[in-house]
Amino acid sequence: MAPYTPFLLQTPADLGRAIRDRRLALGLTQADVAMQSGVSTPTVSAIENGKETARIGLVMQICRDLGLQLTAGV
Repeated sequence: MAPYTPFLLQTPADLGRAIRDRRLALGLTQADVAMQSGVSTPTVSAIENGKETARIGLVMQICRDLGLQLTAGV
């Protein structure tokens, strides 16, 4: 797997794309991630599509499960 290049997340859609990119890089399906994270496949799909009302706790759980690190900076 190629080294990960960090990029600026400015919208829920940006975060959704980062999650989808990581999932695909790991060779996982949305159903795989849903099972691993204890959520439904439609929930994973909604998060990957930038659903603005997604629960932050679920989003962060999926990021942890995928090994995707979120950082904040100024």
